[in-house]
Amino acid sequence: MDLANKLFKGDRVIWIIFMFLCLISVVEVFSATSTIAYKNANYWAPIVRHASFLLGGFVLILLIHNIPIRFFSVLILLLPVSMVLLLITPFIGVRTNDAHRWLEILGIQFQPSEIAKLACIVFVAFMLSRRGKFTEKQIFTYILVGVGLTCVLILPENFSTAIMLFAVCCLMMFIGQLPFKNLAMLAGVLALGLGLFILTLTITPREYLSVIPRAATWKERISDFKSKEKRLDAATYEINDDNYQVSHAKIAIARGGLFGQMPGHGQQRDFLPQAYSDFIYAIIIEELGIIGGVFVLLLYIMLLVRVGMIARKCDKLFPKFLVLGCGLLLVVQALANMAVAVNLIPVTGQPMPLVSRGGTSTVISCIYFGVILSVSRFGAHMGNEEDEPEITETGDETLKELPEDGENPPMVALETQTELA
Repeated sequence: MDLANKLFKGDRVIWIIFMFLCLISVVEVFSATSTIAYKNANYWAPIVRHASFLLGGFVLILLIHNIPIRFFSVLILLLPVSMVLLLITPFIGVRTNDAHRWLEILGIQFQPSEIAKLACIVFVAFMLSRRGKFTEKQIFTYILVGVGLTCVLILPENFSTAIMLFAVCCLMMFIGQLPFKNLAMLAGVLALGLGLFILTLTITPREYLSVIPRAATWKERISDFKSKEKRLDAATYEINDDNYQVSHAKIAIARGGLFGQMPGHGQQRDFLPQAYSDFIYAIIIEELGIIGGVFVLLLYIMLLVRVGMIARKCDKLFPKFLVLGCGLLLVVQALANMAVAVNLIPVTGQPMPLVSRGGTSTVISCIYFGVILSVSRFGAHMGNEEDEPEITETGDETLKELPEDGENPPMVALETQTELA
């Protein structure tokens, strides 16, 4: 128990949420990667890879949650670095699923957009904590320029990530109480621009969209979501290339029922593309039932609530906004993944943080947890109780524990002699 207290510092509730998410991830990813395991000579290879990333992320958390929060402001330097990486990715990046989202350096593949997300959260938190040095208008402008440019660079290859990141940063500005007039005008302009963009995609013929990367894919996803279901007659449901993913996700959810089919007994993992990533929530419901799906949802809701409690206890602005940004990004991304699985929003390609199979996303999600735990420890002073000398009460007097050799320390001996006199 003493070892656990020394090893796992910070808020204990965050640690518990992290452990539960890792446990669910290992079980469900092992089940959902059946199609990948079938293609490998070693069927343990997919889960070993995922477990390795989780283990590496766990080690990162142990390291990061021991770093004082004042050092996290250095991560702002990642913002220009991530911009440069995002600029070169479309030209030299690795193409996967019709998108250049990956870079490979020295044999290591990673997503620059994940680094950009972390950099933007730190940048917004840092600027919101500098009210004494900058005016509110300057802070709003700097955030808009820095985050806006980053999201513009992410948008061509990963539209949903750009929108989600910008929305989280706007939420941070709203919580930071920047002028509501500016935020309302920004929201109006964005809503108008998004509406015009969707309208343009809808009415533009497919052959003219080839000049814009992934514009045709966006058009298909919007059209599929608008059409919802295509029926041949009242009793027949047509599954085609357009609604294949959504249809099998619905089948997985329907098969789950209340208690599920139990881990390893799901069927749709063999038919559903990206069952271990984008549609992991549908597999969770199929195998763990509605109860399991609600439990996973509650874990993220508890994470957001706990992050809010940590932020309230912070006495400085930078850790307050930093922990809120990390929590919001994790929870908003998880909710987006769940909403796609249950067909509430169009397919976005957002993985579920810490649960979906991934490399860069898993490691970055662990970094968010490490930052949250560090803030809870050094900013909110939660779960950081230091070992104090034992106190032994004898009657009305309180004596400190004596040394092992049984001799009184000089001050104690002096006090004892004075009392005897």
